[in-house]
Amino acid sequence: MRGWPVSLNRGRIGLRPLARTDAAAWREVRARNRDWLTAWEATLPPGVERAPQSFRAMARELNRQARAGRTLPFATTWDDRLIGQVTVSSITWGSARSASIGYWIDAEYAGRGITPMAVAMAIDHCLGTVGLHRIEVAIRPENVASLRVVDKLGLRREGAAPRYLHIDGQWRDHLLFAVTREEVREGVVTRLQRSSHPSQQ
Repeated sequence: MRGWPVSLNRGRIGLRPLARTDAAAWREVRARNRDWLTAWEATLPPGVERAPQSFRAMARELNRQARAGRTLPFATTWDDRLIGQVTVSSITWGSARSASIGYWIDAEYAGRGITPMAVAMAIDHCLGTVGLHRIEVAIRPENVASLRVVDKLGLRREGAAPRYLHIDGQWRDHLLFAVTREEVREGVVTRLQRSSHPSQQ
């Protein structure tokens, strides 16, 4: 797929392909943030069984999907240290050319503007180099921190989706946000930087 693998950077914030060698760092961050992340984690509905998957198996599968043009599994880094993920998934080609983005971050680094910049970089890469047209983000209404991310990025709210995804053991309502290439010709990173420094406009 055009534009993959790729590493993207803005100052100390980086995105790079998630690798099997990230196993120890990923497990450490996830274990330390279990309570922080559980309420927002995707789960399997009753009756759907899947054996527990190791990190290495997950990374191998994500990278296989990346080679097939269906997923972009980014590790989010701060000074090259893994602190989270931004995953572009459900990539659809043909006449749609769309995808969804999900993200999580180590609670220790939350609130520093890292996730908005990381997501902005991923969106710009997808709408630019990769050649997608539309990016969607689905967020639970209760997830205040995640809602702040899309607010900072200026993504358009499209509506509500009742019982949209199976999260933390139940079908959960979500709010849908989206952006198309025509809406951000200057780039989402540029939009974010302008909103962060309005006096410089």
